[in-house]
This record gives sequence, structure tokens and C-alpha cells, in this order.
Amino acid sequence: MGQGIIKISDPRYPALLKKISTDVPRQLYYKGEWREDIFQNCLAVVGSRRMTTYGKQITEKLVSEIAGRGVTIVSGFMYGIDATAHKAAVDIGGKTIAVMPCGIELVHPENQVKLYDEILENKGLIISEYKGNLLPVNWTYPRRNRIVAGLARAVMVVEAGERSGSLITANFARKFKRKIFAVPGPLTSILSKGINQLIKEGAGVVTDAEDILEFFRKCSKPSFAQSCAKLGFERSRGQAPMSSLEQKIIQQLQKESMEIDFLARNLAISVSETGRALSMMEIKRLIFSENGKYYIK
Repeated sequence: MGQGIIKISDPRYPALLKKISTDVPRQLYYKGEWREDIFQNCLAVVGSRRMTTYGKQITEKLVSEIAGRGVTIVSGFMYGIDATAHKAAVDIGGKTIAVMPCGIELVHPENQVKLYDEILENKGLIISEYKGNLLPVNWTYPRRNRIVAGLARAVMVVEAGERSGSLITANFARKFKRKIFAVPGPLTSILSKGINQLIKEGAGVVTDAEDILEFFRKCSKPSFAQSCAKLGFERSRGQAPMSSLEQKIIQQLQKESMEIDFLARNLAISVSETGRALSMMEIKRLIFSENGKYYIK
């Protein structure tokens, strides 16, 4: 595992970050394999630490498809949407960068050591503007957010309350003239209040991964569009086709999450047969279960 420091005078310093209008970091400490290509097409994914099941599900789905096409996922490594975005990128074999609010020698939150290691094992990067074991404090979080926004061509916000830290990242993105995307949520949720405000202010509405991928195709070199299409073909070719029962289960879960009894009743098959199909679909990472209900991955 590599480790080092990149100063602003170094030609390897991320070009987009160097252009931010607020307090450019003079140096970046890092762990992992520093490759200039990892910074070429970055999407920041941020959202609530108090993530709902919907937030987890939609983050995994969108990030898996976006990172699977070669876009680097940048986030702040906090629990909730941040950690889910990093994990989804790692699981699909994509690139991800975790920006820490503490010294480069610390893992924060400390209960996410496994995710930290997985990012490094998957040739991702851990970066910080702070050296050593500096503990995070209130002012280091928003400073971290300016780097998250500064590294990215666009920021995607998933679930944010009225005073969410994610809105700080979005404000930095606006200040740096980066594209802001918002993922709509239920109008009844307090975690949709910040999202709805962003949409009112002109943020792009994300209904599927293509909304993001199309943005990157337009603002990137033609080679990105070509590699994006190639990665999509290779991944789809490597997946085993779904059985007819699996397709029916997906159709049911697209309407709403369900418990196994309801699924079996709607499909008019036994609970045991439904259970076997669900177990296989979880192994294939097509679905996941939480609190007794099944959701599309």
C-alpha cells in the first residue's frame, strides 16, 4: 500500500481541486495507489448519516451502475450515505476516494476499519489535508466537504434534512460552479426537505443512473464514453441471466418491498420455493433483505 504527500506544486495534484475558489489545500496526505486517472471523472455522493432503507437502496443501485461505468465515487467516509456509496463502489469493482476530516493516520469512524481496508485493497484512495493523528473537530468537517466538492465534476445528494451537512457540500459545489444533482425522496420524509430545496434551486433531478452518466459523457473526452459503453457490455455479459421466477420477483419488488409471505402469495407459489429463489438472488446480489423485507439491490 502506498502512502505519501502531494503538494500543490506537484504536477500530480488534482487539476479540478486546484481550481476551487475557496482555500485550496496546500497539500494532500494519502494512503493507497495515487493514480492521476482516478481524478479524471469524479462524482461526489453525499447524504444523511441517518439513512433510511430507501436511501440505502437507491444509493447502492445508483452508485453500482455509475461506478460500474468508470466514474470515481468521492465521499466523506461517514456512516450512512457516505459509507454506503463507498461500499457500493468497492463491491462493483469501481474506483472510490474517501476524504477524511482527521489526520491521515486515523480511521474515522473507527468502526469502519473493514470498509477502510476494502477501499485500499480495491486500489482506491484515502486522503486528508491533515497529517498524523489529528482528531476531527467541528470545523474540520466542513473543510473536508470543500475537498469532496472540489475533486468532483458533480455532486449527487441522497437524503438531506434542512440543516444537513450534505447541503454544505452542495453549497461548495455551487460556489465552485460544479453540477448539483438531487435524488427525490418521499414528500413525507424529513430527509426530503433538503433535497426538495435543492431541486427548487435548480439541481438536476436523478431518476436513474443514466442522468449522471449522460452528464459525464457530455463533459468528458470521447474516450470516456467509449470506455463507459465497453464496461457496461462486459459487466452485462458476465452476469448469468435471471430465471423466469427471478424476473417475476424483481417485478414484484419494483412495486414495493415485501416480506416472503406476501411475495409467495402474489406469485402463487410455496414459501419454501420463494425462499430458495430469494436466497439465490441474494447470492447474486440482485436483492437484499432488511427487517424481514426484501428490496432490489
